[in-house]
Amino acid sequence: MFTGIIKHTGKISKIIKKRKGFELHLDTKLKISNKNIGTSISINGVCLTLEKIQRKKLIFFISYKTFEITNFKKIKTNDIVNIEKSLKFGDEIAGHFVQGHVDTIGKITSIKKREKTWTMDIIVDKKFSTLLVNKGSIAINGVSLTIVKAIQNQFTLIIIPHTLKLTNIIALKIKDIVNIEFDIVIKYLSKLKK
Repeated sequence: MFTGIIKHTGKISKIIKKRKGFELHLDTKLKISNKNIGTSISINGVCLTLEKIQRKKLIFFISYKTFEITNFKKIKTNDIVNIEKSLKFGDEIAGHFVQGHVDTIGKITSIKKREKTWTMDIIVDKKFSTLLVNKGSIAINGVSLTIVKAIQNQFTLIIIPHTLKLTNIIALKIKDIVNIEFDIVIKYLSKLKK
């Protein structure tokens, strides 16, 4: 479980194709030691298990299924990704509950920069329209954000300067693909309605 409050990013140094998936090598300033091996870490909103630390590089395994349903299929060496360690008992929850289970991907259709704040529109598959709620929480590349406006399968976000400074959102462009995890409460409520 995560909060979506991103304070660290990392740079992809290597992606190696394996028999059952991919090995992701990551450089980051996030303080992690060997005692963290085997723990869950959110990388661009995807819950991955830290498998190894080699020469200060963090190494994760990504299955083919995860690779296909996330924006990992678009990543390349030197790309910046958002990183968050999993919650510990007693940690402050300042964002919202994020599981690291990416529901789908979305495409950025518009970015408007007003001074240091961005307004961003993202479109998702129509089958997810019921999960888009005005003022509802959503995780974009693992970042906890609030939907300002939702119309059918498109929604608008406002990204404040602090978030832009600490995350990879600042590097996004129109037509880029982002990982999306809908709010867990909205998902459960929508299931009950069926």
